[in-house]
Amino acid sequence: MHLFGPIGAKQSAYFRCHSALGAYSQLMGDDEKYETIIGLEVHVQLKTQSKAFSGSRCGFGETPNTATDPVVMGLPGALPVINHEAILQTVRAGLMFGCDIAPVCRWDRKNYFYPDNPKNYQISQQGLPICTGGVVEIELPGPARNIMGPHRSVRLNRIHLEEDVGKLTHCGDHSLIDFNRAGTPLAEIVSEPDIFSADEAAACLHAIRMFLESAGISDCDMEKGQMRCDVNISLRHTGAKELGKRTELKNLNSISGVRNAICYEVQRQRHVLRNGGTLSQETRRWDGAQGVSESMRSKENVQDYCYFPEPDLMPVHIMPELIGALREKLPESPFARQRRYMEQFNLPYTITSVICFDRILSEFFEQTLAFHDNPRGNANLIINDLLRELSQNSLPPGDMGISPRDLAQLVKLCDEGQISKQAAQDALVEVFRTHENVDTIVKRLGCIQSQDPEKLAAICREVIEKNPKAVGEFRSGKTAAINALKGQVMKVSTGKANPAQVDSVLRSLLR
Repeated sequence: MHLFGPIGAKQSAYFRCHSALGAYSQLMGDDEKYETIIGLEVHVQLKTQSKAFSGSRCGFGETPNTATDPVVMGLPGALPVINHEAILQTVRAGLMFGCDIAPVCRWDRKNYFYPDNPKNYQISQQGLPICTGGVVEIELPGPARNIMGPHRSVRLNRIHLEEDVGKLTHCGDHSLIDFNRAGTPLAEIVSEPDIFSADEAAACLHAIRMFLESAGISDCDMEKGQMRCDVNISLRHTGAKELGKRTELKNLNSISGVRNAICYEVQRQRHVLRNGGTLSQETRRWDGAQGVSESMRSKENVQDYCYFPEPDLMPVHIMPELIGALREKLPESPFARQRRYMEQFNLPYTITSVICFDRILSEFFEQTLAFHDNPRGNANLIINDLLRELSQNSLPPGDMGISPRDLAQLVKLCDEGQISKQAAQDALVEVFRTHENVDTIVKRLGCIQSQDPEKLAAICREVIEKNPKAVGEFRSGKTAAINALKGQVMKVSTGKANPAQVDSVLRSLLR
């Protein structure tokens, strides 16, 4: 059975805003007469081998203008062919956000002239997109974050599949163009005007990136242009229902850039309205270096694009069986995973907020539990020591340098009192550096703790005799004085004494 089937000039620096989290909240105190309404259009490159409507390869960093073909360049007689994998990835994205998947979808030509579009039209979806509705769960910033909340949902309007355009690089009076990016499958995620602050917009982008990365739908690397955002902003009188004139900020390529651009644009629009001016519906660019937005052109309406059905592509029927199969294989969402870790493993927010939002890291953590069932111990060694080594060596989580078994064994040895926590941390660094197994590293470092009670008791008696001041303080009620004695015991034993046993033996002798 076929699962797919055809069926028939710059503003004054007065308006600049700082990039610190919460800058928008400071702006809100200036004037409560207006409220801000924001909608996002998030463009995400899908993880496929070939382009949306041709067999040309996808890729980043290729020699300029080599990942092209006649279809990408719009040469006469070249016809597009649908990339089924791109459709699958779009459907998976829709299912991650709870969208309705259309039984029938269709492509349209969006006609416009830009120098980065060789065909002078873009194959997109206007009338019948693949996904409609849905929500993005976001975590709002603020003090409540340490208890994982509050959360709310941002409604989506649609997710549709289209093709990307080329990349322009401006060099003084000249412009260079690379068409390698042109034709790359692009999922456009369009929100409802359901966002009311720069921080909420940033949280929404964070969530979208987390969800798509966790499902392997896109790498969402904003530095590589794999995720870009257009922001629509309008102001209206507080309590009014009708939206005000909106401006669109184009092609923002960082979450901090989105936050800063919104802060600036909100203040600019308020300044215009407070001084009796009129806002224009326009498209603006964000100059991150100067911290200002600049007018590019008047904002087009849908009719200005002259959409009409793509004549070279038939509509596609997405079978219910396919949707069901994809739904069953969806990974757990990052927020759902975080809630599960907090309930099932009793892990605090500080740990889950690090592990749960990276799919590779969370999978690694769960694999360690098969070898030693100490969720907090395993997680602490991962986030405090393993991530430090990855960062210092500029490695991604995929290049762990240590197996789940070895990490779990280090925690187990520590729990059994055979090595100290410091020794476990030192051994992890050696395993990471040499890739030797844990037993070899532990023996070479000589960090196995002594289990001889008589030898430990003899060391403790010696330390007690040589430190009468600390002994006197402890016996007079200053219980913290025992730490000085414990430190001396660990020093004499060259770190091989078990700290818990040291504490127990010292207290016994001191009594």
